[in-house]
Amino acid sequence: MNDKKDVRILFMGTPDFAVASLEALLSAGYRVIGVVTQPDRPVGRKQVMTPPPVKEAALRHGLSVYQPEKIKEEDALAEVMATEPDLIVTAAYGQILPKRLLDAPRHGCINVHASLLPKYRGGAPIHKCIVEGEKESGVTIMYMVEALDAGDMLSRVVVPIEENDNVGMLHDKLAEAGSQLLVETLPKLLNGELVAEPQDHAQATFAPNIKRTDERIDWSKTAEQIYNQIRGLNPWPVAFTTCEGKTWKIWQAEKAEVTGVMGEPGTVIDKTQDGLIVACGAGSVKLIEIQPEGKKKMSVLDFLRGAGASLAIGTKLGDC
Repeated sequence: MNDKKDVRILFMGTPDFAVASLEALLSAGYRVIGVVTQPDRPVGRKQVMTPPPVKEAALRHGLSVYQPEKIKEEDALAEVMATEPDLIVTAAYGQILPKRLLDAPRHGCINVHASLLPKYRGGAPIHKCIVEGEKESGVTIMYMVEALDAGDMLSRVVVPIEENDNVGMLHDKLAEAGSQLLVETLPKLLNGELVAEPQDHAQATFAPNIKRTDERIDWSKTAEQIYNQIRGLNPWPVAFTTCEGKTWKIWQAEKAEVTGVMGEPGTVIDKTQDGLIVACGAGSVKLIEIQPEGKKKMSVLDFLRGAGASLAIGTKLGDC
């Protein structure tokens, strides 16, 4: 039986999702010999250089941190391999590892991925499953290979998606579920008690990183699709539309119960005390929380009491 203190673990991850797994390893008493994460990046309007969340967590615990721009470059690869890990654990690291690194640890390289593989391989599985209207998601721990999220699976856990979950809520649920699954899986892995299950590659779907075009609301879609898009992009990067030439970020909405004439998709068909009812390709949504261009996020109630008081029924949102 392997003593957890004898196994040298190199952790690789970048965003908040990965912090939970790193903290779980440390709390469970595993020997983390270092952390590899992405370089600091400029953030916000003032472009302030900001460390990734995993770096901040690693420094709090006094761990060595490596931040190669490209892990495949020879100097970076040599530095990381010099740590001589027995096991590499990754969680949302953001780069595909080269074969030399994958082959180096005696216990291999495993990844904590926020989907039920083979569905939603890629960098935005949490967003994608909500946008697509899934009723459940989960976490899969699998061996890493050079292809994207295509390795054999070691363990998985299912996490239900509630009707009102947004991507931030589901992110936190999956981060916690993934960290628990990791510490449950490691003893069996290190003792050779797990049989890896190959993925059915024919069933694979993909969740690439969100692009600006994914954020724009297409009002010709159904109310269900638009509702899922809005909650699937809240709190980042946030869905948007336009109103009279100005961009509106749409933070929160709900499916509206409206009968009768709907109007063209994107048309404001009613103003209630707390929302704007907008016609979709089928059905309608009520906008609850918005952020007009140049303004702070606000409730539609506050918007209608102020700058939006003159907004007329029949106003067209978006470009469709």
